[in-house]
Amino acid sequence: MKSAFKKLPANKRPLDIGLIFSVTLCAVIGTLLIFSIASSGVSKVSEDKGIGSSYWHTQLISMIIGFILSILVSRIDYRKISKLWWIFAPVSLAVVALTFTSLGITRDGADDRAWILVFGVSVQPSEIMKIAFIMTFSYHLSKVEEDMNKPLNMLFLLIHGGIPIGIVALQGDYGTAIVFAAMFGFMIVSADISWKYLVAAPFIIAGAVAVMWFNFLDNFHKERILILFKPGTDPENIEYQQDLGIAAIQSGGVFGKGLFAGQNEYIYVPELHNDFIFAHAGQVFGFVGSIGILIVLAYVCLKIFADSRITRDRLGRFICMGAFGMFFIHCVMNIGMVLKVAPVIGVPLPFISGGGTAMVSMYVIIGLVMSTYSYRIVNYNVFYDED
Repeated sequence: MKSAFKKLPANKRPLDIGLIFSVTLCAVIGTLLIFSIASSGVSKVSEDKGIGSSYWHTQLISMIIGFILSILVSRIDYRKISKLWWIFAPVSLAVVALTFTSLGITRDGADDRAWILVFGVSVQPSEIMKIAFIMTFSYHLSKVEEDMNKPLNMLFLLIHGGIPIGIVALQGDYGTAIVFAAMFGFMIVSADISWKYLVAAPFIIAGAVAVMWFNFLDNFHKERILILFKPGTDPENIEYQQDLGIAAIQSGGVFGKGLFAGQNEYIYVPELHNDFIFAHAGQVFGFVGSIGILIVLAYVCLKIFADSRITRDRLGRFICMGAFGMFFIHCVMNIGMVLKVAPVIGVPLPFISGGGTAMVSMYVIIGLVMSTYSYRIVNYNVFYDED
């Protein structure tokens, strides 16, 4: 009897059923909520233009495309994908750079120039850059981790992390800049970083926040933050959107009004289909349904973190931690914004808020996480008799 090792084919590798099911459940809930908003006519994207059927059509199509891509990506070894960094890194930067040209647009309801039009469809390039950053920074970390605490290597890592943060901040998209910062933070802390850098980190962050506050943030953005500490003292009514969001959640009671209660039953909240969709979930599904959504989102985050603990190598762990950082900060910031414990900063709720680019890109990132899950198994034994 003799044994040999044979590589497990891609179609025989295990799929992370729990993760793909939970994110798809969120996507289905989000599509139903947007359908509810569109059919009731309760929300607007401008003063004279309501949300039509195209919004939930886009969400549904994006969900289907994203689901297919996530399965396809999960069947490819993440190590092979990471080696293509030299292709998708410059491509993603080039696409983001288009927002600074005449092709860049500001979407209705937003105050940042972070979209481009492609054949009449608005695309947010920073969502594509999230995929590229997770892969390139994971690859970078895996190559230098043993010597990452050397000052020169740490400097290059900081530059790598600072590039996407700086670019989206220049767009005026400070919410996405915070998301990139969180991704960078979770990934680098999961590596063998020296405690000296961890001690210095709070002072560096405080300095960066001070620079942003005094040199980059407009008075409007500052007021959005300051009003959290003095609620009810807003002469310009900056709290208006958050107050409506809380009122919408409270109006749902314990079990909610249902998906098709009608326009007269729902409370109008600006950006109800997008950043404030959790407020609509509150009035549709009530307290019970809102808690259910929180449980599913928490499961997604914890499942990604759990997957990071069982990867076959450090590259896989960094990919998972980047994905975890992204989903976690999205959930915290979005729900905190709706509940008036965080400033209104324009960060969507993963898989639930409206947005085709975000839906597809997040599914692709889930596909990368599932690839680390599938390829954690190296091979299996094949026994045969030797004649």
